[in-house]
Amino acid sequence: MTPTTHTAGHGKDVLDDLSPLHRALRRAIPDVYQGFGELHKASFAPGALDVKTKELIAVAIGVVESCDGCIASHTQAAVRAGATRQEAAEAIGVTFLMNGGPATIYGPRAYDAFCEFADAAAPTQEESTHA
Repeated sequence: MTPTTHTAGHGKDVLDDLSPLHRALRRAIPDVYQGFGELHKASFAPGALDVKTKELIAVAIGVVESCDGCIASHTQAAVRAGATRQEAAEAIGVTFLMNGGPATIYGPRAYDAFCEFADAAAPTQEESTHA
């Protein structure tokens, strides 16, 4: 499958913008961030659902909640967990049913972010031809 061309702004750029803000707030409320970190770890631990499925659920929730930071974070994690572009597209597609018009705005943002992280994770054309 040919990688999707994307515009900057929905993936890494969002995470880069949020990172210093999180650091500043984490210094002010470290116990709250530690508690949230433990909840995150427990929520994404493999169980009856694998991590990939859980991350795709989180992507869909990010779309429904119109949360660019959630979208960026969980699309990156979904790529790392082995999700494919088609799996991401189908998870995002369910948001259209469940959230209507707003999902048709944030869904493409999520797919763009997913493709950005997938493109960055994929070996270059030269590397793949020499493998």
